[in-house]
Amino acid sequence: MSLPIIFYDIASQIPGSAWSPNTWKTRFSLNIKHVAYRTEWIEYCDIEVLALKIGAIPTGVKPDGKPLYTLPIIQDPNTGKVIADSFAIAEYLDETYPNAPTLFPRGTKALFAAFEAGIVNAIGPIVRLQLALSPLLNGPSEKYYRSTREALFGMKIEEMSPIGEKRDEDLAKFKASLASVDEWLAKSNGEYVMNDTVSYADAILNAWLIWIKLVHGADSEVWKNIANWNEGRWAKHLKAMEEFTAIV
Repeated sequence: MSLPIIFYDIASQIPGSAWSPNTWKTRFSLNIKHVAYRTEWIEYCDIEVLALKIGAIPTGVKPDGKPLYTLPIIQDPNTGKVIADSFAIAEYLDETYPNAPTLFPRGTKALFAAFEAGIVNAIGPIVRLQLALSPLLNGPSEKYYRSTREALFGMKIEEMSPIGEKRDEDLAKFKASLASVDEWLAKSNGEYVMNDTVSYADAILNAWLIWIKLVHGADSEVWKNIANWNEGRWAKHLKAMEEFTAIV
């Protein structure tokens, strides 16, 4: 009998809730695969310490040229492997647990990589707004999050997307960029990106949607508007993925 995979996610002030879009991609992946796992919640400011302790590789480079360590990370006690980065984790899960539902149907990895780049580009207009509202973290972690984001963008969190004309403009641009994604997805006849087959593409899309919904609030005017854009496509996609949103 396999031992549960250890999935490292980012702790927040929201009890029992995950918020990061990048870690949501991995949570969706684990739930789609029906692989046993348990979550360990890590303070944002402790991610690098954890990564160095368990031997996770960096996933990027900081502005000062030093290695950047990020979540998600999984640690598989069944193989001794430690994997960082949501795409790499999804690949690992398919390779290591091939009998479960597949995340990458044959020949789709390159297409899904391109799809992810397209979704990230579409989210672009509201990234600063999302970052400004995302610090739902505990004390030291929120301070670290704020200082690193403000250093990266050269402005205070509150200046990234202030309420008023700037925020309205960001949301209008986002609506236009999502319209392009809607055109792609209109070519699918099912409830998932690949018609009736759930895949890693759905993890990508819905990780970003759930981040937006959580940060603004399910009852917020912003989310209600977004949910109803494009004939309600975005709410429908989240509804289709509800069975894969378990937090364990």
